[in-house]
Amino acid sequence: MRHLYQIQAQLLTNPIPSIDPNIIAVKLIAVSAAHANPRHAALLFNHHLKTPNIFSYNALLKAFAQNNDWQNTIYFFNRQLGSPDAPDPDEYTFTSVLKACAGIARVAEGEKVHCFVSKYGCESNLFVRNSLTDMYFKVGNFGIAQKLFDEMSVRDVVSWNTLVSGYCSSGQVEKARWVFDGMEEKTLFSWSTMISAYAKAGELEAARRLFDEMPERNVVSWNAMIAGYAQNEKYAEAIEMFRQMQQCGVTPNDVTLIIVLSACAHLGALDLGKWIDRFIRRNGMELGLFLGNALADMYAKCGCIIEAKRVFNKMHERDVISWSIIITGLAMNGHADEAFGCFDKMIEHEVKPNDITFMGLLTACTHAGLIDKGLEYFDLMAKAYGIIPKVEHYGCVVDLLSRAGRLIEAEYMINTMPMRPNVIVWGALLGGCRIYKDSERGERVVQRIRELDSDHSGSYVYLANVYTSMGRLDDAASCRLQMRDKGVSRTPGCSWIEVDNIVHEFFMGDLSHPQMDKVYSMIRELRRKMKLAGYKPKTDLVLHNIDEEEKEDALLVHSERLAIAFGLISTSPGTTIRIVKNLRVCNDCHDATKLISKIVEREIVVRDRSRFHHFKDGKCSCNDYW
Repeated sequence: MRHLYQIQAQLLTNPIPSIDPNIIAVKLIAVSAAHANPRHAALLFNHHLKTPNIFSYNALLKAFAQNNDWQNTIYFFNRQLGSPDAPDPDEYTFTSVLKACAGIARVAEGEKVHCFVSKYGCESNLFVRNSLTDMYFKVGNFGIAQKLFDEMSVRDVVSWNTLVSGYCSSGQVEKARWVFDGMEEKTLFSWSTMISAYAKAGELEAARRLFDEMPERNVVSWNAMIAGYAQNEKYAEAIEMFRQMQQCGVTPNDVTLIIVLSACAHLGALDLGKWIDRFIRRNGMELGLFLGNALADMYAKCGCIIEAKRVFNKMHERDVISWSIIITGLAMNGHADEAFGCFDKMIEHEVKPNDITFMGLLTACTHAGLIDKGLEYFDLMAKAYGIIPKVEHYGCVVDLLSRAGRLIEAEYMINTMPMRPNVIVWGALLGGCRIYKDSERGERVVQRIRELDSDHSGSYVYLANVYTSMGRLDDAASCRLQMRDKGVSRTPGCSWIEVDNIVHEFFMGDLSHPQMDKVYSMIRELRRKMKLAGYKPKTDLVLHNIDEEEKEDALLVHSERLAIAFGLISTSPGTTIRIVKNLRVCNDCHDATKLISKIVEREIVVRDRSRFHHFKDGKCSCNDYW
């Protein structure tokens, strides 16, 4: 833009006699629009156009519409209508204004513009009619949108795509498919739109069938299918789709990489994430805001907080999401003081925090046991920044108080919350009851959880653990019987490990992996060495009514143990093993992993449901507080 300003100053102060100044101003307005600077375009319009013509109005309206500034688009349109010397609007005027009406999704405004379309004789124009159809879909008036389409004497591919896209966006997938099947000329856009619609509706098989039927595909088509898997939490399938895309010779774009980095973050697929990082650098791609955030988030969620900070520091533009990613990453990896320092820098840079920022800060306080600091941040949310705490923030504070044994305060906070507490909030208090063996309060909490979710397995398990820790074995057995009689099943433990760019999945007691014989052989070898080192399994954590030896065997096949064993047989000595688990690491696996890290002389990084555990030389970064 600096060069544009220089050219503008030269042309406006030293005009070329043979060229109409209005033409120069219109051109400058158009260039400002192309550089996403509609405000500058408005400045030119207001101060350097003596008699604005239709071209200058259209250039200005297009500038605002292209940059999603709907209010100013409509404002200058109304100004055009209200100026006696202004030219009448034409089809180009209406396409910009109708885009703005669709953007703000106000029916009355759209209908008003439709009246002007008729008044100025533009309703039969194909571009305007397509814009009207799109506008009515986006304001929710599907009947008029369909009627406009049906009344078209001539339709182009945009007309059909508008109808397909409109029904897809409103969730009417079957209607969209009916229109799609009736298209004589299906474009890549229409194919991709239908794939995205099926994926959004959770119909991945239908989306994949459609994708496989495509006569040709481009990067947008691949992105639609990859995003569909990721949106439905099929992260391994999203990554596999990305590999197929590469095998077909299709070059990924920013959108592709952002989607795949998100999948890597969920699965802990660090190797692939690093490959994408190298791909970005090798191809000289700009580390823009969205791509930079995705890359930093991937590193943070894979436990590589130093790399996450490196990416963050390289970014030319940062927003509240960028700062929140680093704060949350530091919190999850147990670096509370750094998280607080990062927050202070964020405020110094005049970036206003949001609710996610404070979740990161509260998480840092929870993992570090900093009760007063956590309560201070909780109060700061509303008082200093006007952020109303959500149920997740209350849950975090309840967890903080419960871990510290301040169960009365935690229960009081739940009972005085301005919204209805959910299972997670009550579960945080129940966790405190388990730690501090408060069975009376635990029974009360379990009753509340069952009122919210009668099939919530965690409440039965936690209460059984409370009873077991207090020696009330009959009550613990009663909990197990209630689970069985009500058909309540526990969420199966699942762990992921990436080896040679391939993500492997293990469930508790898994026998499906092709290398399971070697995995179980390593498990037995580790048990032998651990027992020699003094390991005693916590069999009281096993709720099944089986003998001690069977309980020991049950602990051995927890999903993270299988993943660790696979990592040991599949990687070189000294390689860090990285695991992602869907549940909280149990006490026995935590103790076992500390010992394994010492025996095999490896660092083992486990990301469970609440935080990262960096096991090294027989110790864990959480200091046994998680």
